[in-house]
Order: sequence, then structure tokens, then C-alpha cells
Amino acid sequence: MNTCNGVVSLTALLLCLPVFAAPDAQRQAQLKHLLAQDCGACHGLHLTGGLGPELTPKALAGKPRDSLIATVRFGRPGSAMPAWQALLSSEDIGWLVDHLLQGAPTP
Repeated sequence: MNTCNGVVSLTALLLCLPVFAAPDAQRQAQLKHLLAQDCGACHGLHLTGGLGPELTPKALAGKPRDSLIATVRFGRPGSAMPAWQALLSSEDIGWLVDHLLQGAPTP
């Protein structure tokens, strides 16, 4: 592959990736509350694990962002992890995943 084709391929790939707009400040506050109350109920008060696994940046390191988004969106059949797609938009889910990857402050 020559360099020109590689640049074109990379550009095409980047254009196909989903782009999530950050929710407004009020929605971010609601999502932080959801993270603390709903997610924290299974993943632990400080998101360090409980019924569900730890959700710290260290625990999530190396996990593909798209995979984490799919887990939140569709849940994990056969486990206690519910699907959130009926209650959260794609933007909400993307923001939550990014928030966790960046080290969401503990509640």
C-alpha cells in the first residue's frame, strides 16, 4: 500500500466512526447521577466492583471503546447487566463511556 492510499483509507475510517456530541450541563448532571445511583448499585459505590465488574480507568484500559458502548447499549445477556438503549441516547452512552475512561469522579 502506498502512503497516499493509507491516508485515504485512514481518512475514510475516521469519517465512519460515530461522533458523539457532549450533552449539555444539565444532562451531564443527570448522567452523573445515573452513574452513581444506577450503575453504582451493581458496580460499587466507588465503581470499584461489586455484583458487576470494576469501572475504573485501570480496569477499562485496553478494552475497545466500541465494545464498552455496545455493553451499555445492549447489556450482557445472561448477566445482571441491563440494556440501556431504551433510556439513553447514543450521545448519552458515548459520553458515559468516555467519562468512565477518563476517570469518572467517585460519587
